[in-house]
Amino acid sequence: MSANILDAIVKIAATKQLDREQLQNIILDAIVSTLSKKLDPENKLIVSLLEKTGNIEIEYDVQVVELESKMGQVSILDAQKTYNPRAQLGDYIHRKMVLHELEPKLIKTVQKAISDRLQELENERINEDFNQQKHTVVTGRIKSIDDTGGYRIDIGKMEALLPVDEQIENEYYKVGDHIKAYVVNIRTPEKTRSYDKNRSVIILSRIHPEFVKKIFEAEIPEIYEGTVKVRKIVREPGIRVKVELESTDPKVNPLTVCLSVKGTRLDAIRKELHGEQIDIVVHSDDPERMVINALGIEGILNVIIERGKSATVIVTEADKIQAIGKQGKNAKLAAKLTGLRMDIYTEAEYAEKKAKERRTISHVTDLDGVTLKIAEILKKSGYTSVQDVFIASVDELCNLEGVGRKIAERLKEAAELF
Repeated sequence: MSANILDAIVKIAATKQLDREQLQNIILDAIVSTLSKKLDPENKLIVSLLEKTGNIEIEYDVQVVELESKMGQVSILDAQKTYNPRAQLGDYIHRKMVLHELEPKLIKTVQKAISDRLQELENERINEDFNQQKHTVVTGRIKSIDDTGGYRIDIGKMEALLPVDEQIENEYYKVGDHIKAYVVNIRTPEKTRSYDKNRSVIILSRIHPEFVKKIFEAEIPEIYEGTVKVRKIVREPGIRVKVELESTDPKVNPLTVCLSVKGTRLDAIRKELHGEQIDIVVHSDDPERMVINALGIEGILNVIIERGKSATVIVTEADKIQAIGKQGKNAKLAAKLTGLRMDIYTEAEYAEKKAKERRTISHVTDLDGVTLKIAEILKKSGYTSVQDVFIASVDELCNLEGVGRKIAERLKEAAELF
């Protein structure tokens, strides 16, 4: 610790954004707290800051004993040699020293106590700042990139962290770049990683759905004012986002609001999201209409809602790829938005699906031309449903005892026409 503690106080106060007097009291309290553990009340400890020299002076009484065993004692030989030749056992002698004259181990203990208290104060300030800024979007400058790939960001009075798991994949920044992110959480010391083990850290996110909502509020006044309400946001960060909107004013169309001014509003949002595809979904209380809106394509022929849990969507051949989307993202996000499991078919695929279901639950005796004798032969060989016959080849059926090629072909044709 610096002999001139005042210089250290000025430097630390500037770094930690603390009041000089407050910091001075913290240091003195930490010294008193540490030394009091080594002394008894009878030792009458006094710690003070000497303004002229910038040193910290420590005063306390030591008791004269036969052999010194702790800090508040002095052996009779040392007492008579150093302080008073007439010193007697049980006497108290006043001792005075400056901080750096303490034994090195004790100085380290004092330094740690000061450091811990300063860290507590900084964590308290970080928590206060977090409470003021949580659930908002902040702009900052990247100060550094840590070993895990997290961005350390200066957001004004303090530093925050954008960890890897809150970053958009394939989105890269360098030191000095400015970045926007959503204040999502705070990691307290017991939850932080090794590089922040004693420090609270504000956590930022660019993948959180609320980040998108705040960007929409910033760019679209009607959303900020509440004329248009954001009901739900589902997102594959960096790829696609669906924003469900509902107007509180029947005269205001959410889609028109977002696409007005030549699309500049959405362009600004897209730019902030680095080109992420944005789908505006107008809310509907009608589940079928909501599915159509969520998928956002023209060629939907029919929507069948089953038990309020799933939706079967029949689309044109030309629109199936678009309905599913790249890597299935469009259908996946539409399902998340509506809360329905979603299956997408063309007309031909749906017809085949229904035919398969019909064949599966129908017995071979339902096939045209199947006699009881043929039905018994099929049953013994494991062919119990029409579907079993449908998926079998003519050759496989011919191998059954009592079934010739003509009968096999007739069975196969009947199953295909069933």
